[in-house]
Amino acid sequence: MNFDKNSKTISLEQYGIKQAKTHYQLTAEELQAITIAKGMGSETENGTLAVNTGEFTGRSPKDRFIVKDQITRDKVWWGPINIPFEPDDFDALYDKVVQYLSHKELFVRDAYACADSNYKLNIRVINEYPWSNMFALNMFLRPDQATLDDFQSDWLIVNAPGFMANPQRDKTRQHNFAILNFSRKIALIGGTGYTGEIKKGIFSALNFLLPVTRDALPMHCSANVGEAGDTAIFFGLSGTGKTTLSADPKRRLIGDDEHGWTAEDTVFNFEGGCYAKVINLSLDSEPDIYRAIKPGAILENVIMDEAGVVDFSDTSITQNTRVSYPIEHIPNINIPSIGHDPKNIFFLTADAFGVLPPISKLSPGQAAYHFISGYTAKVAGTEAGIVEPVPSFSACFGAPFMPLHPTVYAEMLSKKMQAAGVNVWLVNTGWTGGAFGVGHRMKLSYTRAMITAAINGSLEAANKDNYHIHSIFGVSQPRICPGVPTEVLSPRMTWNDDEAYYKTAHKLADSFKENFKKFESYANEEIMAGGPLV
Repeated sequence: MNFDKNSKTISLEQYGIKQAKTHYQLTAEELQAITIAKGMGSETENGTLAVNTGEFTGRSPKDRFIVKDQITRDKVWWGPINIPFEPDDFDALYDKVVQYLSHKELFVRDAYACADSNYKLNIRVINEYPWSNMFALNMFLRPDQATLDDFQSDWLIVNAPGFMANPQRDKTRQHNFAILNFSRKIALIGGTGYTGEIKKGIFSALNFLLPVTRDALPMHCSANVGEAGDTAIFFGLSGTGKTTLSADPKRRLIGDDEHGWTAEDTVFNFEGGCYAKVINLSLDSEPDIYRAIKPGAILENVIMDEAGVVDFSDTSITQNTRVSYPIEHIPNINIPSIGHDPKNIFFLTADAFGVLPPISKLSPGQAAYHFISGYTAKVAGTEAGIVEPVPSFSACFGAPFMPLHPTVYAEMLSKKMQAAGVNVWLVNTGWTGGAFGVGHRMKLSYTRAMITAAINGSLEAANKDNYHIHSIFGVSQPRICPGVPTEVLSPRMTWNDDEAYYKTAHKLADSFKENFKKFESYANEEIMAGGPLV
């Protein structure tokens, strides 16, 4: 490798970037100091870096593209999620981006994804901004010096937030873009400072590469492991509790967002850090995440006063306030970030209609149906124009990151679940006692108690011959759970209005069936029978 270790520089000529002033493999402290010196961030009262990501405070799924070439042409599920981009257009845009980055001060990092060494993906990241490079340091796995001495990257990330595309000339939708090129093995990101595009670019690449080339299942999930080596997996969309519920003081965290399940029966973390929502964060409700916010972490789009005190309830910039931090900021982690076949899988949903049970057991057909559906709900205030709950479906609990057809992932998951003899549970972390605006959010303490009971077997023991079959959704609803009031387990009982409950439940069931129409031609009878009964 062509770099000077003492000055931490590296040549980028091979990528078309000329005469750039490069900083290679800087520490978090160095990157934070440069960010502050450049006026690109500030420090909280305890010295944590806080930045504003600018125009974009979240991903822009309509501006995510995949280059359509010989590798992807017949494999990718093309459509509004996986938008095709022509190879020649990519080449032209890439040349413009690297010309833009030439002669600039840049930040370069070598890292890798996939904690299981058999699946390791080496990554080189080139960032325009120092805090973007610090995010990469937090989120990807960190190689030791011996590995760096012989480092050869498999994929390249080129991240240029300040470059604005010309949609007419560059064939993008607007000035921002995130494009994957599997032939050139490049993730090209421009026009957006939102750091999540960096990690999700590699996640999307692995969601193609692992099933196609390695017979391994990529998953948008968190995972932890107990003292007996029993792994639990938590699938769920943003805001459903993946990060919160996997950070269990009595179990070791494997990872909070992205994992693989291999043919060798291991579950491994893709990442070296966590990227957690911090809206309404408090020490009492989520102590591990709260304490992880310290020097080395990066807060995004939060509001703080002149003394550096953060107001986590202030969403004036965005509801999607975030923190990234190295996984080592969590005290109870599994080293390395690998577990064995899971014993329990939890599908998390924040049902704002308040009709799904707080926990229910799923049959194999129901598990496949709910995995393909990937349900949660949007509530008033989360997006412009939303004034009442709106069903939200994201196949495999991560459709924006899945290049292949959802049934590919569902079939892999179903085979692995049946081979491992996994219990699958649907957990509603959303509303009880009525829909959003009438009822209230399920208590976190109750949800934790239900998950603990499912994992330790006491939930199954208490309800083995006593599950109630939900009359609309057909799921097995427990009547008893240690540490949870009996009435909480029945959503209908919490409403105190049977007519309103069933009317709302039927409405949600209709939404499930309407959403699933696009998958019916791919689903077998068992999966179709796993949907609502009415």
